[in-house]
Amino acid sequence: MKLIVFSKMLKELGITELIDFAQELGIAGYDMAVRPGYPVNPDNVAEALPKAAAQFRAAGLEIGMVTAHTNVLLPDAEGERLVAAMDIAGVRRLKLGYFKFVPGEMDYWAEVDKARAALEGWSVLAQKYNVRACYHTHSQRCLGLNAGTLAHLIRGFDPQLIGAFLDAGHLRAEGEEFAVAVAIVKEHLSMVAVKDFLLERVDKENHGAIKRTVVEAGQGTCDWTAIFTELKRIDFDGLVSIHCEFEVEPKEMMAAIRREVAFFKALKEKVGA
Repeated sequence: MKLIVFSKMLKELGITELIDFAQELGIAGYDMAVRPGYPVNPDNVAEALPKAAAQFRAAGLEIGMVTAHTNVLLPDAEGERLVAAMDIAGVRRLKLGYFKFVPGEMDYWAEVDKARAALEGWSVLAQKYNVRACYHTHSQRCLGLNAGTLAHLIRGFDPQLIGAFLDAGHLRAEGEEFAVAVAIVKEHLSMVAVKDFLLERVDKENHGAIKRTVVEAGQGTCDWTAIFTELKRIDFDGLVSIHCEFEVEPKEMMAAIRREVAFFKALKEKVGA
């Protein structure tokens, strides 16, 4: 497996600065946020992504995946422009946005059918441009919020075209054991996100409203040794994206990212992954 860092929290860094930081951290590269306001964004992606990828390769690094804006859901002209740029850049994994679900207002299976229709379109683009479109397990009323419901969306698609992106923190928030999640979507498993959550029930009367606070790894509720041992057991050879979405003062973020990367590098070495 390769460790990369999600560039979401590094919005102010240019490509050269991102390269310098990755080399300092000793990681393989980045999970590149291609979103408005970032160095590579929807407006400049056709030119900027291939250029950035070439700069990374020249430095011995890679853009392992692209994380699109959370509203990138449909395989429309904008979606095709993105995957076409990825193909030219040699970036083969795309994280899609999220299909939302509102109980009481939406019919679950009808929404699943809509999402699967969109994924069918993404599979066509994925085959055309030699990429894999992946869906991320995000808690709090998203379709595919854990592996059990993600399987409703992706089962039956070609795993080389439609992938699973398991998020260890979000799975913990939804109460799904990581090893069980792996067993459900193993055929499609392409990427794993790592973030640690503190969980607190703040709405006891209504049996809901779990407050999730992202904290540095080892300070929350995830069993990281068990998670990485499971990845080792299945010989996972995909990408592990270190999300670093904890709430710290901006001036403290770089130091916090250094600690987070060091934690997962040590853990990877410990389990021999």
